[in-house]
Amino acid sequence: MQDLFTGRPTCVQGRRLPSPTERAGLQDDHQRRLAALHRLRAVATECGVAADPDRDLVTLPEDAVSLLELGDPLWARLGAAIREWRALTPLRALEDFGFPAGPAINLEEASPRLRYLHSGVEASAFVALADQSIYKFYRPAEGADKLVGSTFAFRPGDEQLLQAEACPGDYRALFEKLLLIDALGMATEIVGVTPEGIVVAKQVLGDPLPQGDDTSRLLPPRLIEIPSRFLRANRDHPRLLFHGADGGGQARAWLVADMHARNFVRGADGALHVIDIVAAPWPEPPGGPLIADWLARVRADPQAGVLGTVADAEL
Repeated sequence: MQDLFTGRPTCVQGRRLPSPTERAGLQDDHQRRLAALHRLRAVATECGVAADPDRDLVTLPEDAVSLLELGDPLWARLGAAIREWRALTPLRALEDFGFPAGPAINLEEASPRLRYLHSGVEASAFVALADQSIYKFYRPAEGADKLVGSTFAFRPGDEQLLQAEACPGDYRALFEKLLLIDALGMATEIVGVTPEGIVVAKQVLGDPLPQGDDTSRLLPPRLIEIPSRFLRANRDHPRLLFHGADGGGQARAWLVADMHARNFVRGADGALHVIDIVAAPWPEPPGGPLIADWLARVRADPQAGVLGTVADAEL
């Protein structure tokens, strides 16, 4: 299959659910994209052109340093890192998706090829008229900070408690979130990024749940409930997820939350799929010895209690 707007291969189209092989390919794409962004940041830092937040790196054209590459191996490495990044995250103009050309960006203006669905704090969602695929446009915030998406900031609370507060994120946090949404069951493909820094993602069409439905018992089974004595978060249903690998080769721990009814759809398979979350890597250090002990035990046994030697019912 080819994407309607880019002509590139796609496995996300309408209500069709990708095969297990296609799903594995999507995960590999997400992982390789994050690795390429890490390398781009590292080489750019060596060249003295790193930016934080990183929109200026994410939107570099392939030939951004072509003249400098000729005389310096370090700049040649940066050029190679940019091209690797562009191969995984191509630049796409908003006009490619049918939006009118012009200096002002208004995603709610009519596109003859997309039907507007809704906008949230992070993104505007559309459905393609030709094949019913969902396209999401993640907008960077206005202003000099150029933040995008959302993540969690952690701070110590009382005793063993961690406080997690949702806050604007950077591009790495956004691409990590899209990786996790895909891992939790909603096929999510990155279409590209615009020169303005808008990340375009694609998802399978599903039927929304009624607003206000209780989703606490409908969460993906991979998610682990976090003892309330360990964490407070200002988003719905905070859960622990182990996915990917950390620097030591263990499964990486993530905080995943904001799974209210508006962030679920029912797919063609009849199952519920999470279409959006707020997520962040669990902090290091993890928040005290009791939390660290629980994290170590729950890796091996998702049903592990708060304390290793005392049943939770006895506390």
